[in-house]
Amino acid sequence: MSGINVMIVDDSAVVRQVLSGLLNDAPGIHVSYAVANPLLAIDRMKVQWPDVIVLDVEMPKMDGITFLRKIMAERPTPVVICSTLTEKGAQTSMEALSAGAVAIITKPRLDLKQFLHDSADELISAVRAAAGARVGKLINRPAPPPVTAKLNADAVLPPLDSRPMTTTTERVVAIGTSTGGTQALEEVLTALPRVAPGIVVVQHMPEKFTAAFAARLDSVCQVRVKEAANNDRVLQGQVLIAPGGKHMLLRRTGAQYFVEVVDGPLVNRHRPSVDVLFRSAARAAGANALGVIMTGMGDDGAAGLLEMLKAGARTVAQDEASCVVYGMPKEAVKRGAVEKSMPLNLIYREILQQLSY
Repeated sequence: MSGINVMIVDDSAVVRQVLSGLLNDAPGIHVSYAVANPLLAIDRMKVQWPDVIVLDVEMPKMDGITFLRKIMAERPTPVVICSTLTEKGAQTSMEALSAGAVAIITKPRLDLKQFLHDSADELISAVRAAAGARVGKLINRPAPPPVTAKLNADAVLPPLDSRPMTTTTERVVAIGTSTGGTQALEEVLTALPRVAPGIVVVQHMPEKFTAAFAARLDSVCQVRVKEAANNDRVLQGQVLIAPGGKHMLLRRTGAQYFVEVVDGPLVNRHRPSVDVLFRSAARAAGANALGVIMTGMGDDGAAGLLEMLKAGARTVAQDEASCVVYGMPKEAVKRGAVEKSMPLNLIYREILQQLSY
């Protein structure tokens, strides 16, 4: 990608300076404006409309959510949220994702300059992914009503158990997604009844944000949704979301499945990694599993989905037309890991078919 014009909107002069330096140093990215509040941003956008906006959500004069909604109503534009690692920041960022933001990057209250430099690759990747995102697919969806350095996954996975895999009545669905995935997951999960098979999910998301994301999904789904904890059982009617900053593996004891939540190195530049989940599902569940890969940038999950297919699992990818970013599914298809591709609004049917196998 080349020629990405970025606008930074953040009330911290240090953040504006550091983000501008990191992005201007990246090939094909240029910061056109860095301003302190949305009112100044609106003024600058009359002169030049950016390709991507990096936006703080807590600012004086006009908050970031109000500004985001104004942009999406006037001219939908890719927005990357730059949020603090706090519970309040997480809740506000969930609102931003629901309003059409593409991704979240985080900033701590202390050691900001060093942190942002350490997270330069994540920032640049987020901006590139946002520039290629089809933002129109993130907005104007009716809200569901409430219901009352690339490492191999072997760096995290335990040694392969050579015991033969047997078919059981317990079924499990493993889902992996990234950019655009928060909205895609909401569409899939809200369509499921309470009797849905047990589901485990990796959504690329920063630490502290997955709990708020799970809570939001739980409030609009018939299935129960929670942030996974170590040794949680995989149960029918329940969805476990991998915690940000941790890998999640599927394990098996007898005919029952549970998750292991562990530390470990970044895999495919991510923690949690879809490849780690999928490869563990191949080993623990084999033909008892369904693997689903959805919208996202990069190739995380492609190798793991192929391993699931070779172990006898069914595999599905979200099709290009319904993806915000057709990166992860495209790579999985390219590697021969996908049995079938389908629109987002039909994926829930494949999940329910797990109950009949």
